[in-house]
Amino acid sequence: MTSLNSHGLRFAFGTLTVLPVRITRWDRGTARAGMLCAPLAGLVVGLLAAVPGCLLLLLGSGPLLAAVASTAVPAVLTRGLHLDGLADTADGLGSGKPADDALRIMKQSDIGPFGVITLLFVLLAQVAVLYQLYGQSWAHGAVAVAVCAVTARLALTLASRQGVPAARPEGLGAAVAGTVTARSAVAVGAVTVAACAGAGALFGGYGALHHALAVPAALGVAQLLLRHCLRRFGGVTGDVFGALAETAATTALVVLAIG
Repeated sequence: MTSLNSHGLRFAFGTLTVLPVRITRWDRGTARAGMLCAPLAGLVVGLLAAVPGCLLLLLGSGPLLAAVASTAVPAVLTRGLHLDGLADTADGLGSGKPADDALRIMKQSDIGPFGVITLLFVLLAQVAVLYQLYGQSWAHGAVAVAVCAVTARLALTLASRQGVPAARPEGLGAAVAGTVTARSAVAVGAVTVAACAGAGALFGGYGALHHALAVPAALGVAQLLLRHCLRRFGGVTGDVFGALAETAATTALVVLAIG
């Protein structure tokens, strides 16, 4: 079990980040462990993204530049794969084509109008929320960045649960689809919610509740997108996973901006 967890950590960081981690095993057991470790990879990404934002504030910059920096770092640390997946999924869904044609559109290297518009508004929303939160304090911005990054990867854990098929026989979607048991997904989700509540407790009791509620709200919106993708594509792909991550991250931030 210890060996499997080690390989799972390598799988999570090797597939979800650009950090120099070598994947030593690629099988269903390792994929399951990797998807259960996905929120941990998100935590590392979130903490690294919060660093430049906080440093810029401490050096005297305004909250807008800090927000842009903290939005850019996750894109760099993921090679832009989640944003690319979001754009491709938007193009596939927006095409109105049958599943096979939509999947072909998603696999193309170019980005269509639906993808461009979706990327524009998602990134604007993320920057706008972080501008607001960094404007309150560096701590509010840093915690929000970490919470949204963890929640984004938790959405991937839930999307990897049993009963969710892959749309293609190859790729990351096929490697992880259906590997996580419902019980394990719920357990990881509960731990993640508790951790986010603990981070929010830095701002008092309401902060704990606010940050805890941001997680299920984000997962609910991601679940709606997942169900729509399952109906349209017949399963998940690596692009769908990227779209789920960005959707969950953005929703979590919007919830934190409200109230």
